[in-house]
Amino acid sequence: MNFKETSQYNLLKKHSVFLNGMSIKDLFSDNPKRFEEFSTSLGDIVFDYSKNQLDKKAMDFLIKMAESLDLKLKIRDMFDGVKINFTEKRAVLHTALRDNLTKSIKVDGINVIDDIKKNFDAMAEFVNDVRDGKFKGATGERILDVVNIGIGGSYLGAKMAIEALKPYKTPLINFHFISNIDGTDISEVLKKIEPETTLFVVASKTFTTDETMTNANSAKKWLVEKLGEKAVKNHFCALSTNKKLAGEFGIPEIQVFPFGDYVGGRYSMWGTIGLPICMAIGVDNFKKFLGGANLADEHFRNTDFDKNIPVLMALVSIWNINFLETVAEAVLPYDNYLKYLPLYLQQLVMESNGKSVDKNGNPIKYQTSPIIFGDEGTNGQHSFYQLLHQGTEKILCDFIIPVFSHNEIGEHQLKLLANGIAQTEALMKGKTKAEAEEELRGQGMSDAEIKKLLPYKEFTGNRPSNTFLIKRITPETLGMLVAFYEHKTFVEGVFWDINSFDQFGVELGKQLAKNIVRDLKSDEIITSHDSSTNGLINMVKTLREDM
Repeated sequence: MNFKETSQYNLLKKHSVFLNGMSIKDLFSDNPKRFEEFSTSLGDIVFDYSKNQLDKKAMDFLIKMAESLDLKLKIRDMFDGVKINFTEKRAVLHTALRDNLTKSIKVDGINVIDDIKKNFDAMAEFVNDVRDGKFKGATGERILDVVNIGIGGSYLGAKMAIEALKPYKTPLINFHFISNIDGTDISEVLKKIEPETTLFVVASKTFTTDETMTNANSAKKWLVEKLGEKAVKNHFCALSTNKKLAGEFGIPEIQVFPFGDYVGGRYSMWGTIGLPICMAIGVDNFKKFLGGANLADEHFRNTDFDKNIPVLMALVSIWNINFLETVAEAVLPYDNYLKYLPLYLQQLVMESNGKSVDKNGNPIKYQTSPIIFGDEGTNGQHSFYQLLHQGTEKILCDFIIPVFSHNEIGEHQLKLLANGIAQTEALMKGKTKAEAEEELRGQGMSDAEIKKLLPYKEFTGNRPSNTFLIKRITPETLGMLVAFYEHKTFVEGVFWDINSFDQFGVELGKQLAKNIVRDLKSDEIITSHDSSTNGLINMVKTLREDM
């Protein structure tokens, strides 16, 4: 059952018409305690959703809708290892990777907690050996550069977290990421490193991912040319379940760190895919990162919906997408270290919920995933914020604002905080025609000048936003924040009656690319595709022949 099939849907639809006649500004005027009633907190994170065009009645309907959809049962099923990823016949247990208390979660009769602890301990030992200089390269030198080779969830989470937690990173090791199959990506990294002091981390569950293995083989060729074939074992490790292929590549079994198929790629940085994060910030800080996520997990499992941060995030999103018809959500972190968070959440949300078929295989006739985009701090203000304030579409904005910076310099942080908070107010309040006219008149403009300029100076306001106020970005608070978004994405999937944990849409283009690689290598004129594809392939071949 999807949200439109619940008894609350028509009531909520009718109420949305009423609320459409009210502004967010009006809702604040009617309720002086609105902030207190429409915000909640966990640890060092406050979640404020008061600047949305909804009231208590709408929230009550949304919560009852969640109850009608058996959300609490579905949350329990996920945590208990039920195979809710039914298209791939898999459990969804990224939460188990950060659970230190549960002794047993069984999948197909096997306690996965045992494997998780075993894999974590092996990873932690290897991480400590590299950080302490015990694990050395082929020439006896310590590792100074770690290069993660992966794509999608096998690199983006680690890249985001290492940058976000840069104040906790060891100064002894530099971290690099290769993901794109574009030769420029690997070439630029290889220019910065020396073979004697580099460790390559190949992150691929199957050890067959085309982009990853193409890059891994090029990295291996570069290393072997410098140090010889025997050096591979001293300069490569793998995050993979395929020990056989990793072994054939030259990686010793003790340096292959697996993870279960109950963990999807974009949810996997909590386990061995997080090895680069663990190596960057150390085992103890990595445990704090997991602990923050686990705190969010327990909150999600056990807190009533009206105070449950991930549930509230999802309800606000559902309200804006499916009742107020917003098509996009902006993620706006006011912390330079969180620069990759919008990109990471783009993958999490759109790969999970970018679906057009429900769990019964029926076409969906309502919007599912929003378009996710964003940028950090005041950089975004001088870019796409124009659209946020005066564009034709309303976009739900998530402001992520740490109170304290890791780099407190003069008034920088106060001005950054002021900018972030001011944007939430400006989106909500806007600027009336009368206010704009008074402002222009105060600048000494004539009536004719004011009349000409006035339409461009008016801001409609009434544009929704949420705010995460975070004391400081730490391993714990980052873990909490990411887990909140994971669970929000799951709840939305429940409302839309979709499987948020498969990603078959990723496959088609990759399958066709294999045929086109064959065509590009051929000496024949290609006619087997449509005229555009044939034309592009043949033109590429002609241009490359001219080189």
